[in-house]
Amino acid sequence: MDHPTRTTLPGIGTRYDLTTDGGKHVSLVVHTDGRRFLGFHDPADDDSCLNSVPLDPAEATALGRLLIPAPIEPLHGDIEIDLVTEQIPITGRSPYSGRTLGDTQARSRTGASIVAVLRRTGAVPSPAPDFRFASGDMIVVVGTREGVDAVAELITGG
Repeated sequence: MDHPTRTTLPGIGTRYDLTTDGGKHVSLVVHTDGRRFLGFHDPADDDSCLNSVPLDPAEATALGRLLIPAPIEPLHGDIEIDLVTEQIPITGRSPYSGRTLGDTQARSRTGASIVAVLRRTGAVPSPAPDFRFASGDMIVVVGTREGVDAVAELITGG
C-alpha cells in the first residue's frame, strides 16, 4: 500500500489519496466547511471518480472509528494482562501542544503507547517520534489502566 498523498484544492479544501495493495484508488476530500466525500476512482484515470459517498461529521467519525483496529481483548492463561484503549485530547493548555511525540517519552515513562492520532483532517496511525501534536488532536493510547491514566496526566499537564 502506498502512503496517502495530500493535495490542496484551492477554495475547496484538501484531497487525500490512497492506492491499496490490490490496486484500488480511494480518496477523501475534506472541504473547508467540514464536509467530507469518500471517492472511488478508475485506476486508469485518476480524475475519473466512479462513485462518491458524502459523509456528515458523525458519519465520518463513525467510519474513522471502524477503520481503527479493534482494542486488544484481555489475555488469559497463566498471566492475565488487561489492556485498555483510550482517547485523550491535546488542548491548548497541554504542555505537549506544538511539541513532538518523542518529547513526551510516554512509552518509557508510563509503559503505555500512543498508537494513533486523530486529527480533524484524518487519522495518523503509528505516529513517528517526530510527529508534532496540535491543539485539537485526539491521541489514541493503549496500555494498562495505570499506564493510560499516567499518559493522560502527562498530556494534560495534571
